Amino acid sequence: MPPGITTLAADTPTLSAANTGFMLICSALVMLMTPALAFFYGGMVRVKSTLNMLMMSFISLGIVTVLWVLYGFGLAFGADIGSVVGWSSDYLGLSGIGVTQLWDGYTIPVYVFAVFQLMFAVLTPALISGALADRVKFTSWALFITLWVTVVYFPVAHWVWGAGGWLYEMGVIDFAGGTAVHINAGAAALGVILVIGKRVGFKKDPMRPHSLPLVMLGAGLLWFGWFGFNAGSWLGNDDGVGAVMFVNTQVATAAAMLAWLGYEKLRHGSFTTLGAASGAVAGLVAITPSGGAVSPLGAIAVGAIAGVLCAMAVGLKYRFGYDDSLDVVGVHLVGGIAGSLLVGLFATGGVQSDAKGLFYGGGLEQLGKQAVGVFAVLAYSLVVSAVLAFLLDRTIGMRVPEDDEISGIDQVEHAETAYDFSGAGGGAAPRTTSPAPGNTAAAKTKRVDA
Repeated sequence: MPPGITTLAADTPTLSAANTGFMLICSALVMLMTPALAFFYGGMVRVKSTLNMLMMSFISLGIVTVLWVLYGFGLAFGADIGSVVGWSSDYLGLSGIGVTQLWDGYTIPVYVFAVFQLMFAVLTPALISGALADRVKFTSWALFITLWVTVVYFPVAHWVWGAGGWLYEMGVIDFAGGTAVHINAGAAALGVILVIGKRVGFKKDPMRPHSLPLVMLGAGLLWFGWFGFNAGSWLGNDDGVGAVMFVNTQVATAAAMLAWLGYEKLRHGSFTTLGAASGAVAGLVAITPSGGAVSPLGAIAVGAIAGVLCAMAVGLKYRFGYDDSLDVVGVHLVGGIAGSLLVGLFATGGVQSDAKGLFYGGGLEQLGKQAVGVFAVLAYSLVVSAVLAFLLDRTIGMRVPEDDEISGIDQVEHAETAYDFSGAGGGAAPRTTSPAPGNTAAAKTKRVDA
């Protein structure tokens, strides 16, 4: 039997209908996060890049799902090979798994665990896409996803969560993906943008979000789906840990949003909708690794610290000259690092494990473990992602031609536009209103949109 599988014998756990149903719902919630991310990113770009941004997320649902079934689940959660990667022939094509087989001592079927983890694998490369807005060939992006999940995400997932994975065995705490998902994606984004370069007009032309309502919709759906992402990662709720994670997810997200808005008001003088949405996502990112180890008060601290740090970090791209289009580095990399390291300070030792942080009498031991996990994943993903981008750029090319980027990547790559301005009620020539009595001269100059 491959590792992680138990059978319905008398001396083993039996299938729980409640936990199985709960995990299926959580899997659906995590799946929703990828379209939610597409809306979030899609609203943040200019009109001419909206569809491309949506498609860069949606294509991950197709590519990663197929790869996960073929070999991804085996690489991530199969029998350990050198503490680096897994493999089990029974996981090839998910062909050797029976419907009555349970996952690793839990009360849910292997299939349920596999589909839950699949949704994590789908979301992670989609996160990277926000850093590359406006300028990447869609075919190159699809090939990059294929290569990246194979040589980066699947092995890193094994390091962090797989039995025998070296970070797992070291005792690095990552409840739901601070290292494997957010640091991994943020570091990859940085590696790729250092290779492909800046958008045309970066720091010169206005590149404001074209639809803040779409951004807020995406952020709200991400917040909703994140409850499945986080609470579901305990694979059931027989002992209440999943409930603690659910509460901490809400608390940290709220604190981060308020902290971002407070920083924004002090720094720039306004409370913006983009700041509210970005702050919420920063809190969600930071609580992902830490929420099973901290108390609700600790979750407030984690969220508030991450909200301020991420708000400060998004401006670094202008100082250092790297074009992180939608702040993947500033939010996901910095937020993931903050949340992972803060475990070493705020872990109470009374929730998911007995590991305690510095502020609860645990000394620096857990903080040291967290730092190893953070910088190992960061360095590996950054270097390998940059190498993959370099190879693709030198072979098939990563970027669209400059003229196509300027005219709009939606029309070039997808032969569509997000909005039709030529139909009835939009795009018609301006017309002059009827003269107002007693004010003929002024009325002749007054114009309204058709």
